[in-house]
Amino acid sequence: MVLRNPRPIEENPLELREFPLPAPGPGEIRLQVRACGLCHTDLHTVEGELRLPKLPVIPGHQIVGVVESAGKNVTRFREGDRVGVPWLNSTCGSCDFCRRGNENLCDYARFTGYHVDGGYAQYTVVSEAFAYPMPAAFSDIEAAPLLCAGVIGFRALRLSEVRPGERLGLYGFGASAHIVIQVARHWGCEVYVFTRGEEHRQLARQLGAAWAGQAEDDPPGKLDSAIIFAPAGRLVLHALRVLRKGGTLALAGIYMSPIPEMDYALLYQERTIRSVANSTRQDAIDMLRVAADLPIRAEVQVFPLEEANRALQLLKQGKIRGAGVLEI
Repeated sequence: MVLRNPRPIEENPLELREFPLPAPGPGEIRLQVRACGLCHTDLHTVEGELRLPKLPVIPGHQIVGVVESAGKNVTRFREGDRVGVPWLNSTCGSCDFCRRGNENLCDYARFTGYHVDGGYAQYTVVSEAFAYPMPAAFSDIEAAPLLCAGVIGFRALRLSEVRPGERLGLYGFGASAHIVIQVARHWGCEVYVFTRGEEHRQLARQLGAAWAGQAEDDPPGKLDSAIIFAPAGRLVLHALRVLRKGGTLALAGIYMSPIPEMDYALLYQERTIRSVANSTRQDAIDMLRVAADLPIRAEVQVFPLEEANRALQLLKQGKIRGAGVLEI
């Protein structure tokens, strides 16, 4: 499913097309894709809210597949291995950020389904250095959401600085939040969920939320930390309003509508706002280990590849329960 011209998802911009079979170069593997998770970043890409470095482009960056062919000098994987491919596709390894261990901020990073063709397809190629063995505990469909919803959510959880036993607020309850709540509950956190849909609030309660309401509501107590997953800038004001002194608010999205002007008193008392940008390979390794140990159970809604437009329309409307996944 290829994007040639960005436009609203209601206009069905993704087209089903045949492409030549991609050839793996040195150090690369070709995967026969089995599943690819849906992400809000895909929606922002398709609708042109992100500047696109490549057109046409095949979206998708939560890829689970089987190694079908390997280029020269591949040592980590063999044909038949099941691997996952996330958003981070490559880094330079030599800029200041890479040398400091912040490869997620690499000046020359390239991303799957954005700079290079992704997983809304039957085959894809990736460097073996940026692919991961997938835990046997998960089916292909269950594993796909872990590769972005899980990895980015896990990094956001870390950057929120929440500690075991503290109160954590989650704004928006889609693919990422429904995974994060499982990790936070495992850490002993008390989780409050803010989301518009009653069905999403019900799922939050089923997954252990102590309270669920809307962003305008007052939770039972002040939050120690919060994460905003929904791409709505107005939520920043709502979250700061119920964040304790010295608390941290993490913004987990790659895109957000403008944040409204606010009274300084909302930010005063050493409250912190920080963005979450991409993820590192270590984030992916750590998340997959935690997911297998718990184990994480993703709530999944499955679509065939050719229904990618409809699936993204439902994602935009907030009508997917948990995570959406394309089955190839």
